[in-house]
Order: sequence, then C-alpha cells, then structure tokens
Amino acid sequence: MKLQKLEAEVLALYNELIAHETEISNLTRHVHFNYLNSAANLLHYLILRNHDLRTIHHELSEHGISSLRSNESYVLKNVGDVLHLLRLLQGNNEPTPQPKKAIGYINSQKRIASNAHRLLGHKHTHGNKSIMVTLPTEAATDENIILELLKNGMNIARINCSHDDEKTWQKMIEQVKQSSELLKTECKIYMDLPGPKIRTGSIKSSKKSEGIKLKDKDILHLSAIVDSGRPAELSKKGKLKRPAVIGMTNGHIIKDLLPGDRVFFDDGIIETIVVEKTDNVAVLRVRVPGSDKLILKPEKGINMPDTKINVPSLTKEDLKLIPFIVQHADMIGYSFLRSPQCVEDLLVHLKNQPNENLGLILKIENKDAFEKLPQILLKAMEYGNVGVMIARGDLAVELGPIRLAEAQDEILWICEAAHIPVIWATQVLENLAKKGISSRAEITDAAKSARADCVMLNKGPHIVLATKTLKDILKKMESHTKKKKSLMRPLNIAITNMQDLEKLQINDNFVLN
Repeated sequence: MKLQKLEAEVLALYNELIAHETEISNLTRHVHFNYLNSAANLLHYLILRNHDLRTIHHELSEHGISSLRSNESYVLKNVGDVLHLLRLLQGNNEPTPQPKKAIGYINSQKRIASNAHRLLGHKHTHGNKSIMVTLPTEAATDENIILELLKNGMNIARINCSHDDEKTWQKMIEQVKQSSELLKTECKIYMDLPGPKIRTGSIKSSKKSEGIKLKDKDILHLSAIVDSGRPAELSKKGKLKRPAVIGMTNGHIIKDLLPGDRVFFDDGIIETIVVEKTDNVAVLRVRVPGSDKLILKPEKGINMPDTKINVPSLTKEDLKLIPFIVQHADMIGYSFLRSPQCVEDLLVHLKNQPNENLGLILKIENKDAFEKLPQILLKAMEYGNVGVMIARGDLAVELGPIRLAEAQDEILWICEAAHIPVIWATQVLENLAKKGISSRAEITDAAKSARADCVMLNKGPHIVLATKTLKDILKKMESHTKKKKSLMRPLNIAITNMQDLEKLQINDNFVLN
C-alpha cells in the first residue's frame, strides 16, 4: 500500500474520532473526575474497534511505524501520532493538531498504575501483581493459615459472603489485620455480595447423597417449588413412570424460560434444553451425549444463558450485608449484575455509606454483563474506585468454554481502554490448591493471568503452596509480558455498544440505564 493511501485511511480514522468529541463529552459528563480521560478513551476505543484494522496495522509495521494493535490505553493520541509519522515519511513536517486532553502512552500507564494502587493497594509499578486468596472457614480460628498466606504472596484476603456468617467473617478480618501488623505487610480485605445465585433445591430420596441420576436424552422437570425434588420413578421392568423433578430457588424465573432455551446445572456439567413449559414447570431434556453417570444434587448452580432473567442483582440479603461490608472491607464484590441499571442500584446504596474509599469490583459472570461491559463501566465510573473481576466459572457456562477463551481477552482490552484494573479469577491452579499437584495446562493458564492486575485463588488444603507457586509464576512472567497485542479485527462488543449508545438521546438529563 502506498504511503498516501495509508495516510488517507489513518486520517479517516482520526477524523472519525474527533467528530465524536461532542457526543463523548455528553456521555462522560457524569463520570467521577478520577476517570474523565479514561471514559473518553474507552469510547474512542469502541469507535476504533468498529473497524477492521488488520490490513492497516500490517502496512504500518512494514513501514517501521508503531501499529494500532496495542493502543487500548491511549487511542486518540496514538492514532494522531501515527498520522504525523506517516506525513513525516512523505516530507510533510507540519504537526498534526491534537486535543489537549488526549492522553499519551506514558500518562495512560501512570493512570492504570494509579487506579490499580488505589483499588488493590499493592505496588502496581513495573508490572507487580496482586494475589487474592479466598479464605477458608478455618482462617477464623487458625492464625497460622493467614500468616503463611501472607508470607507466600497474598496481599488481598477474600471473604465469600455466600458462606459462614458475620461472626466468622469478623474473626477472619481480625486475624488478617493482626497478621499483617505482625509481618508489617499490607493486606486488603475483599468481600463478595452473594447476589441472586440460582441453585437446585432439596431432593426427597432414601439415599440423599446420590441425588438424581441422569443420562443423555432423559426428561427432567424443573419446578418452581424449591423443595419438590425427587428421582425418576421406574416400573419393575425399568420403564419410566414419572420423570425426575428438581426444584430451584427464585422459582418465578421459570416463567422467563422459553422452549429451546438451554439450562445448565452444576457449573455446566449437566446441559439440558427446554422442550415445553407451564408457569410453574419447565420440561427439560438432558443433552450430554456419551454420559450415563450424571448425578444432580441439591444446592448446585443453575445457569440460563439464553434466557432474559427478571431477577434483581441486589437481593434483600445483599442490602442487609452492605453496612457490614462497608465498615470492615476495602473492596465490595458485586455478583451477577447484568446491566448499567444494576450498577446504578448499588451506587445509590454506596453513596449513602461513610466509606468513600471502598473499592467496587464488578464481577462479570454472565452473558448480559459481558455484552454490556462498556456501558456498565461508563456507569460504574461515576464512582471513584472501580475494578472488574473476570469470573470465569459462570462465564464459561454462559458463553461456552471456546467463547470464553476469546471473551476474557476482550474484557482485558475493554478494561485497559477504561484504565480499569482487572482481577483474573476462578480455577487458577485449582488442582494444586486442592490436590497438591498441578497440571501443565493450569500452569500455562496461571502464566496467562499475568496480563491482569490481580489473580484470585480459591481455597483448598494446599492453598499456601498454590499461593507461593502463583507468586513465582507471576514474577517470572512480569519480565516477559505486559498486556497483549491483537490483530484488530472488528470487535462485536464495540459495535453493539456504540450502536446502543448512539440510540440514547443526549440531553441534560442523560442517564445510562
């Protein structure tokens, strides 16, 4: 491609970014001052990723010019600088005018480090990463657990409020503070709101531990009555007399299901599809070819990735927990949010609390939250201290494991464009933490997590070993890796979110819902 043509294409991109400045100013005017330039850069990135830039950046690299493939954190300045360099190569020394507020690479990296330090507490310069560890119940009474975790790299202690109680959490917090003071090291406290986790109900059976046995093509009735679970009833000859039934929490969700919707149980192990339904029962067909040893038990998670679920992200239990978390924690995790309105609902409560420095962690764990991530971030940036957790467990079930591999990268890109710190979570070094032995695959996965600002480990008998191993892996990777490079094909999440934003009426009463 000739330089003149390449310049024309880059100029068109640059002019498009500049042309949206008024719209961007309107969309970001409610943002906290910590994120003013960050929110604008996020929108510039969405505009840029509406285009297929693969040919352009290959040509730029051919001419020895820094390409557009790693400009997430400083989009407008990068495109302007690339345009200026193309003109210099053609003998045009006139400077390319750029808005004063366009943030450059160095300042963008300082902004990312500052936001990470404010949120996560650990020193986030020169690639240092934070390690978050989920505390087991025993940490409330055994001070050695926390001491060993701190010695081996933990600098954020996670308390999962779906388990235990306030008395146990209080003891955990005291142990963390005492151990941190003893070792003269910093350790932040992170607490999750439980959120509206949808789970299976109890099962009436003479052998409670067995649960409901299922195989491919079996029929299972999903009931709105939580304690209605029972195994299938068979005749003496083994023929089906009555299908198995499993109840669920939040049973009113059944009315939202439609024939053809997929329903997953137990972290996606059991896949079913809705074949018919009434207001109180959905008839499901099991779809797990080749498996005849499936067992569905009580209190297992249920995911409905194809269904528009009408459940508030903040439960009554969450609202009761907020004052305790605000008083004792440094960060609050928001579970199962689905839209900017969910963020608005929580911000109303946080703004009335005394802890202005409390970090807000948005847990991206369902399809809706992933697809609306840019809009969710714009709303969250009205608050002054924000981060994102890639909750890969539920997200893998909602998106599918293959799509997850791509989605976790997209979340990293979007968050880097917004200068928002990211926590890489779920099943990191899972075998090592639980069994004391790691697979090569999970070591590779842990190495990939080095692109995030923080990595979370779940509890297990060998959690200290897992923490030390993760610390060593991150230390090795930090000298090799910083974020990523991409080929810059059009990004669907950028296209759909810009379309949604453009549909909104921009006026003095603008609110992102």
